[in-house]
Amino acid sequence: MKFVCIAILGLFATLSFTQTEAQTAPAPSREILVHGHRGARAWRPENTIPAFQFAIDHGVDVLELDLAVTKDNVLVVSHNPTLAPNSYPGERICKGPALAPQTPIHTMTLAEVRQYDCGSVALANFPTQVAVPDTKVATFDEVLDLAKGTTVQFNVETKSFPNHPEFAPAPANFVALIVAAIKKHNVDPARIILQSFDWRTLTEMRKQWPAIRLSALVGAPKYDGLMGHTDPTKDFAAIAKLTGAEIISPDFSLVTQEQVAAAHAAGAQVAPYTANKPEDWQKLADANVDAIITDDPVALLAWLRAQKPPLHP
Repeated sequence: MKFVCIAILGLFATLSFTQTEAQTAPAPSREILVHGHRGARAWRPENTIPAFQFAIDHGVDVLELDLAVTKDNVLVVSHNPTLAPNSYPGERICKGPALAPQTPIHTMTLAEVRQYDCGSVALANFPTQVAVPDTKVATFDEVLDLAKGTTVQFNVETKSFPNHPEFAPAPANFVALIVAAIKKHNVDPARIILQSFDWRTLTEMRKQWPAIRLSALVGAPKYDGLMGHTDPTKDFAAIAKLTGAEIISPDFSLVTQEQVAAAHAAGAQVAPYTANKPEDWQKLADANVDAIITDDPVALLAWLRAQKPPLHP
């Protein structure tokens, strides 16, 4: 009887220790990846080699960039599919020969596009942005070369619009150019994400190179007409199923904890854009997002590391 009592007491002690250990065990570590939006446009002119180099030097996980295609089928880095001194408010200003408004890059040769200086004007909206004069429009080849010897990833957006076919090649041709560039530079496909508001290009990439991760961009409803969207759904899980994308990348204003949980349950990660303030980063972290696309990767990295527990190494 004495032995039985000792055994029972020992069992209770073990259970009590296990419960106490579980209660005091630290929460599992979680990392939020940092995507430098257009490189790091809070610090250098957007979508330029100086911006990408700055982001790499400051430890960004992923370079986010936009691709257009020239008349002679060269992939160049530009958020706007047109090139003009100020083709869209709040974007980089490119100085060079006079152009008709809304001249598509797709109607210009690489030599013509290279005549423009896209780094000599620092934007007032970004007080820390430093001008870098004589900065030419970058090619995708140059960006891939820049990142040799690093582990940085690439989040590559196709500037393709169903309602403006004049701005880009057909989706299959656009994707084929990207595939050829990645293979030419022998970049591990695990380092590449293809993102787009034009989900046709995601479908094409899945056909042409299934190893490349896909990210479905989801804009605020007011931009659907501009982007040529005909499917107005903003349901993250539904979009993951519709596109087959491993990542859903919504305007950060669309993010809720419920939407993120549903996306995770559907097997997709969530990487919202473009959040630049600590209060917005806090909201996104509380919603359990997997990554944040930001104009200021330096400040975001510092903020993530200051959290308890840290959200980035």
